[in-house]
Amino acid sequence: MRFYTKNHKHYCGIDLHAKKMFLCMLNAEGEVLMHRNITSSPEAFLKAVAPFRDDLVVGVECMFAWYWLADLCRKEKIEFILGHALYMKAVHGGKAKNDKIDSHKIAVLLRGGSFPVAYVYPPEMRATRDLLRRRTHLVRKRAELFAHIHNTATQYNLPEIGVHLSVESNRQGVDKHFPDLQVRKIVQIDLAMIDAYDDVLKALEWDIEKTAHRHNWHSLLLLRSIRGVGDILALVMLYEIHDINRFESVQDFASYCRLVKCSHESAGKKKGTGGAKIGNAHLKWAFSEAAIHFIQYNPPAKKLKDNL
Repeated sequence: MRFYTKNHKHYCGIDLHAKKMFLCMLNAEGEVLMHRNITSSPEAFLKAVAPFRDDLVVGVECMFAWYWLADLCRKEKIEFILGHALYMKAVHGGKAKNDKIDSHKIAVLLRGGSFPVAYVYPPEMRATRDLLRRRTHLVRKRAELFAHIHNTATQYNLPEIGVHLSVESNRQGVDKHFPDLQVRKIVQIDLAMIDAYDDVLKALEWDIEKTAHRHNWHSLLLLRSIRGVGDILALVMLYEIHDINRFESVQDFASYCRLVKCSHESAGKKKGTGGAKIGNAHLKWAFSEAAIHFIQYNPPAKKLKDNL
């Protein structure tokens, strides 16, 4: 966990929502200079902080609506710090909770050097990263349709379909595998949705690939040179990591990728593990898939794994 420890003249804690945002402004001595609920808009925000622009830092919890505020602060040369949502929940939990209290706690954490920092992903590659994440969501929905077709055959005690439905040519005539006309209609709907997903995913992957070459083609080529890393895994790693130099050590990077087990100890006794959900789920998936492919198609690696 990293904390923001720089000193400023003004500290602004914001409890940000889609339509409203509660601002709490503190000075260096911790006195409340402003505590106000305003509309979530650039105009309202700039007007509210205008008297305090001298040496100002803005802290926001990492929720879904922070993109526009980060970009606005960058444009206006205002220091912007993104707070790690899970760590902040542990640090500023309390008996009572509302937007006013939360904004004040965020400002106090920011001023006191206890504000847990999350990475502010730059806007140049952010939209493509989100597009790639959307692709992952669509692929999983498509996989659910494959599973539903196979499960339907099992449900009616029919023979296994026996082909990989991910191959388009293998899907021809699969609906005839089901004698009941209504069940066949269900499978036809699933197959039509799979075809639609295929068309969307092909266009999406082509667009992401084209954009990635413009952003950082050299790093993309290096990632693809790793055994077990294909086109999609390389793209996921490129956009989720962005800048490897933001990690101070290999251990920090492995922890961010959810590739370590975090032990809980007290008084020299082990209390189990935790923190499995803290980190980047997309990199966890990408490296797990890469490890499987690395061993599957690499005999020396398979031999080493068996020895271990």
